[in-house]
Amino acid sequence: MNRDITRILTAIDEGDPNAAGDLLPLVYDELRRLASSRMNHEKPGHTLQPTALVHEAFLRLVGGNDSQHWDGRGHFFAAAAEAMRRILIENARSKKRTKRGGDLVRRELNNNVASVDSHDVDELLTLDEALNKLGGEDPALAKLVELRYFTGLTIEETAEILGVSARTTKRNWAYARAWLQREMNHP
Repeated sequence: MNRDITRILTAIDEGDPNAAGDLLPLVYDELRRLASSRMNHEKPGHTLQPTALVHEAFLRLVGGNDSQHWDGRGHFFAAAAEAMRRILIENARSKKRTKRGGDLVRRELNNNVASVDSHDVDELLTLDEALNKLGGEDPALAKLVELRYFTGLTIEETAEILGVSARTTKRNWAYARAWLQREMNHP
């Protein structure tokens, strides 16, 4: 299946108009699982559903006029994580424009998934700001956080996509969580 995904991504790169339609059935279940994992941290009744998140992310990845170049499955899923992040941040910003106020409550980033409740719009936006700052200092760490937080990938899955060992990923995840926690608590 990984070879099929890579083959189809190459076809998309080469301008095959039918390739995106061939890709969706192969990646949909995994993207849906990632989106569901991420959306489990949303408050009940949230207006953005996992299916909508997957569709919007997929359209941004392969549906636009801008040509994308994919260096395989890992690059595609890393881009999917970034697209989901952007969609959630845009949604949070939209909510903030329509709803002001509320007390900011800081929460610890836990060891498995950075579970800052994204229904707290200010907190999600603070995380995004800190993540952008981390990306300026260490893009690889920022990509790791995107993969773990915004798609809910495991350490092993993240390591595979990033092309590093699980041990390195675990160590970098601990460092990134501490860095973000410090940044979010002391803006």
